[in-house]
Amino acid sequence: MTVESPQNFFWDDVVKQAQLENKQAEKQPFFSMAPMEAVTDTVFRRVIAQAGGPDVYYTEFTNASSMVHPQAKFSVQGRLAVAENEKQPVAQIWGSRPEEIAGAAKVLATMGYQAVDINMGCPDTTVIKNGAGSDLIRHQELAKEIISAAKKSGLAVSVKTRLGFYQAEEFREWLPIILRQQVAVLTIHLRSRKEMSKAPAHEEYIDEILAMRDAIAPQTLIQINGDIKTRQSGMQLVKNHPGIDGIMIGRGIFENPYAFEVKPKQHTLEESIALLKLQLDLFDDVNANIAPKHFEALKRYFKIYLRGFAHASALRQLLMETHATEEVRDILDRELAKVYAKVAADEHIYRDNGVAIADVAVANQLKLARETKNL
Repeated sequence: MTVESPQNFFWDDVVKQAQLENKQAEKQPFFSMAPMEAVTDTVFRRVIAQAGGPDVYYTEFTNASSMVHPQAKFSVQGRLAVAENEKQPVAQIWGSRPEEIAGAAKVLATMGYQAVDINMGCPDTTVIKNGAGSDLIRHQELAKEIISAAKKSGLAVSVKTRLGFYQAEEFREWLPIILRQQVAVLTIHLRSRKEMSKAPAHEEYIDEILAMRDAIAPQTLIQINGDIKTRQSGMQLVKNHPGIDGIMIGRGIFENPYAFEVKPKQHTLEESIALLKLQLDLFDDVNANIAPKHFEALKRYFKIYLRGFAHASALRQLLMETHATEEVRDILDRELAKVYAKVAADEHIYRDNGVAIADVAVANQLKLARETKNL
C-alpha cells in the first residue's frame, strides 16, 4: 500500500492488479517498462502490450518547460499521446524549475493522466546542463521543491533516480531525502550517473535501501531498475530481496519484446514479423492522426524483431535502406517467403540474443572440431 492519499489510488490499483493477475498466495511484484527517449511512445507501448506487456507503462520523458510554454507545447503532443484502448501510462517529466513542474503536472491532470514520474536520474549531458535529471542529486533542496510542486496537481507523484552522481555510495545521503518527501514510488537505477550503464548494477545495496525505506517511509513502494532483462530475472531478484515492490525493465526489451511474459515460451519468426507489421500500422495511424513521426526512428526497432535466424542481417540491411513504411512492407512481402524457406529447418524459431550467440558458439566449436579432425 502506498501513502494514504487519494492521489495514490493509481499505484494501489497497480499493486492489487499485479497480485490478482498472477494468482499467487505470496506477494507478487508489479512490472513496468522503463521510460525511454524516442522509444516508449503510444506505438511501441501497444506493440509490447500485444507481446505480453507489463503492469505499468511510462511515456517518453517530456520536458516540463515545453509543456507549459505557449509556443512549444504542441511539440510534445506525440510524446504524451495515449490511444483510446491503451492502458493509461505514467507520464514522466523532467525539469529544474518548480513552477514549470507544477504547471506541467496540472496539464497532465487535464489530459487524463493519474500519475506523474519525475526524472532525477537521466545522465544526458544536455539535461544535466539544464540542472535536471541526475543533476538534481547534487541539488537536493531543489529536488524537494520540485516534488512538492508536482504534488499540487493531485496526481500520484513518483521519482526515478540513480544511486548517486559520482559514486554509488552516495545513495546513503541521497535516497533518504527523496523518501522523506513521501513519494508514492521510488524507482532506483542501481548505478551512479558517472557509471552510466558501463558498470554492473549494484544489487549488493538493495537490502540496505529496503531497510532505509522501511525506517523512513514504509508506505513508499520501491522499484528496482538496472540489468534486469526478463520477468524471470526480476522474479529471482525479488526472491533474493523480498521487500522489493516493483521491477522495471528497460534495455532488455530490445533483446526480447516478450520480456514480460509470465510463462516464457519460444516464439516463431511469424509472430515477430506480426509485431513489426503492427508497429508499422500504428506508426502510420499516429503519424496521420495525432502528431508527425520521423520514419528514421523506426529503424532502431528492426533488430528487435529480425534477429536470431539465418539471413536476419541481410533482411535488416534491406530495411535500413527504406524511407517509408510502405517500402518496408514491400520488402517484407517480397523477401519473407525466401527467408521462411531458408530457415525451415529451424522451424522459424524466434530467439533472443543470448540464445543466438550460444548457437553461434556451438556451431563454431563444431566447425573447429571438424577442421582439426581433417588436419
